[in-house]
Amino acid sequence: MIGRPNVGKSTLINQLAKRKLAIVSEKPQTTRHQIRAVINRPGAQIIFIDTPGFHKPKDSLGGRLNRTVRNAMAEVDVVLFLLDGAATIGSGDAYLASELEKVKTPIVAALNKIDIMAAEELAAERRKAAELLPGMEIAEISGATGAGLEELTERLAGMLPPGPKYYPDDMVTDQPESLLMGEFIREKVIEATREELPYAVAVEVYEVKKRSRRSDIVDVYARIHVERDSQKGIIIGHEGRVLEQIGSRARREIETLLGSQIYLDLLVTVTKDWRRQERKVEELGY
Repeated sequence: MIGRPNVGKSTLINQLAKRKLAIVSEKPQTTRHQIRAVINRPGAQIIFIDTPGFHKPKDSLGGRLNRTVRNAMAEVDVVLFLLDGAATIGSGDAYLASELEKVKTPIVAALNKIDIMAAEELAAERRKAAELLPGMEIAEISGATGAGLEELTERLAGMLPPGPKYYPDDMVTDQPESLLMGEFIREKVIEATREELPYAVAVEVYEVKKRSRRSDIVDVYARIHVERDSQKGIIIGHEGRVLEQIGSRARREIETLLGSQIYLDLLVTVTKDWRRQERKVEELGY
């Protein structure tokens, strides 16, 4: 699943999985990892991969995220090209279409957000989508409401080659719980802060353990990395109130994920200009 930033890939992956796997934000370029959702259907198992939004990179992190998308396009059986009809198909989509022309993988376009589009708008955007890659199949869906998803998954299942079932029926994702926990914390940082700060934030979950005398409680320790002292102050807030809010909201998400009561310990640390350092970007798991 690929598309320019903020077209609704994460919302769609959560709708398909029927649970929260990917963080969602109005700020573009929120997704940084490949999030896999395993969807089982009669006679088929589809692994949807939510990739970072493809964009023109400005730093080492951006370049690494684009490489993640390119690698995914070449390795999968089908590319689902997600388009935001409500925001109008434009130059960013054309740029991504030019990248798709370089791969031999079959492509299906999905015109998203039809739930907030008038009929004439939908028809106009469908014509624009058809011009991006002539001959490309186009589906009309809503990641928010689920409209059109049954038909889309049926179409995709029919395009997959015969093969083994890679995951057991009860498995929804192969992502480590520590990665999902870190992403949930980062989502709450994004919600609680403003402007450019969200792009300077990385979260590292460095320890998860059950208490020796209270096995019903899981202790989670995480570092929130920022690039400057001023950013650290914004996240902590006056008398620690912003950090407390972040921790409270993230804790509820993580408890749902783990099915257990948790204690969440958050530490904010300055890792100067980490996005521009290839080695540090790799150390933080990107």
